Amino acid sequence: MKFSSLLRCGLATLICALTIPTSAQFNGPGILTGADINKPAQLTTDQALLFPPTHDLQLSPGDVLAIHIFGQPDYSPTVRIGTDGKVLLPLIDVVSLGGLTVSSGEELIARKLEDAGMYRSPQVTIQVTEGPNAVVTIVGEAHGVVPIAGSRRLLDVLTVAGGLPATASHVITINRPGLTDPLVIDLGTDPAHSALANVPVFAGDTIIVSRTGIVYVIGAFRNPGSIPLIQNTPLTLLEATALSGGIAFQGKYNDLRIIRTVGNERTVAKLDMKKVLYGKAPDPILQPNDIIFLPDSALKASINNGSLGTLLGVVGLVISIAYR
Repeated sequence: MKFSSLLRCGLATLICALTIPTSAQFNGPGILTGADINKPAQLTTDQALLFPPTHDLQLSPGDVLAIHIFGQPDYSPTVRIGTDGKVLLPLIDVVSLGGLTVSSGEELIARKLEDAGMYRSPQVTIQVTEGPNAVVTIVGEAHGVVPIAGSRRLLDVLTVAGGLPATASHVITINRPGLTDPLVIDLGTDPAHSALANVPVFAGDTIIVSRTGIVYVIGAFRNPGSIPLIQNTPLTLLEATALSGGIAFQGKYNDLRIIRTVGNERTVAKLDMKKVLYGKAPDPILQPNDIIFLPDSALKASINNGSLGTLLGVVGLVISIAYR
């Protein structure tokens, strides 16, 4: 065989070997723009919602009500709202209270008593003594049921429930009957600003304490694995890279991917790590359950594991044979 043919054959073998991926091909969803990986939490900022001047409790089935008329101690029934939302009251028979607010229920009972000719302009008061509207429910990483009359502050209720564990997020969600959207509050870590997050909570509220989350680092990092997020302390891509020991030699810098699950969909953002390192691209803030994946560079991997030297040796051998 001629030298030129042997040389072409050897070089073709080398190029073919170097272009074969050393890791499985990434088979995730389509690559999305990196702009979608820095969305902040949608905190509630409306002060009228966070610090309402008044709060009218909504009545629901299971509530036990103590009903009084001012100046009339002889009328003080205690009743439980049935599953149909109705109660049976002396003098006025069945009244539908389920779904009404306390003030609306008081007005309804007063009107029925007056229409029945029992009292003139009665001043009715309703007090919820038991049931779902007499407590605040805490679920998630912290959990408990705290009895409440009127209102209490959020930090007080969390303290009564045992406080927040180390795995709890400081972003708290409050589901409140009568509100379309939940309240999302960031407790923060600075005691000087705690008053801004120490909002009033009311009977019937459900406080949801989520888990702080974990970020997973896989691929061409020196120490891949999982990184627990510190509560309310942002973790960026560069910080996660440093905690993982940095990028290994074979890492493909321009093909880093952040895989994020949003609802039932998985999204992928592709980044050039060198641009992030040199400040030419933003350092994205990671979210719980993000997966950072950095593929291997085929050429670098070949150099790193010694296969490139072997191939070059084969080519050299072919050349030396051709010269004999």
